[in-house]
Amino acid sequence: MFPDLAHFALAILQAILVLLAAPLVSGMSRVIRAKMHTRQGPGLLQDYRDLVKLMQRQDVWPPDAGWVFRAMPVILMATLLVIATGIPMFTRFSPNSVCGDLITTIYLFALARFFLGLSGIDSGSSYAGIGSSRELTVGVLVEPTMLLSLFVAALLAGSTDLGTISSAIAAGRCHSIMAAVIAGVAFAFAIYVELGVLPYDMAEAEQELQEGPLTEYSGRSLAILKWSLALKQTIVVGWFIGLFLPFGAAVSLSPAALVLGFLAFAAKLLVIFAVVGVVSNSVARTRFRFMPRHSWAGVGVASLAFVFYLVGL
Repeated sequence: MFPDLAHFALAILQAILVLLAAPLVSGMSRVIRAKMHTRQGPGLLQDYRDLVKLMQRQDVWPPDAGWVFRAMPVILMATLLVIATGIPMFTRFSPNSVCGDLITTIYLFALARFFLGLSGIDSGSSYAGIGSSRELTVGVLVEPTMLLSLFVAALLAGSTDLGTISSAIAAGRCHSIMAAVIAGVAFAFAIYVELGVLPYDMAEAEQELQEGPLTEYSGRSLAILKWSLALKQTIVVGWFIGLFLPFGAAVSLSPAALVLGFLAFAAKLLVIFAVVGVVSNSVARTRFRFMPRHSWAGVGVASLAFVFYLVGL
């Protein structure tokens, strides 16, 4: 079912707001790191200034790069913006019902990851290729936890529609509250890994891999990529908030409800990123070969949520 004009306008507005806020959120993480290191560090708006400088520089393409490498920044940004229109962030319903399905959203995230990994291989750089392989490996390890926890939430709500899941959890219409809580914990772990912060920033690991899949990008393409990665971080946290912390979100399209929903979302987003910033700057990077042990723990928690759903606790 296609959205009407009001819902379509809300979907576009939501995507634009998240896009504009993404560098601010990533800048806050850098400020938290600097404060924890007792140094001045960059300002809160430094990421905006970096994007402006990169936008003014020329793209330099590797001689062996193909069309995937050249098109990936635009594909990644466009895919993430489509995802942003369908996730219920400010509201308890999906603004864009066409993209507001659980399975559709999962496939769109997989599409973005696929092109990001493929672009590093297509660049012809060994550093980018290694970074891409790590990016895809981390995805393979974390996606089972994400999928299982989301499908438990879908089973509890009786629908794969993201808005229906959000409304069911907010209204307490789940026959197994503990299953919803445990699924939320498992999904939070998967989202933390997806953020690419310590100790799980395997794909980038700039000290040894020169920024992984981003190694050969420069100029406007690098700006779009960095903006897209910040946008992805904001979207995945918004996904968690919309499904498992929908309290305070708008239930109608009235201006007052939407403003309150936006303020509630912004407050929850800032708190979560502040917590993530503190945790990520308090730990060291884990060894890549130890990553499967942690991912299996996430799968175990998600499986426990499924067991609680089956027994109705």
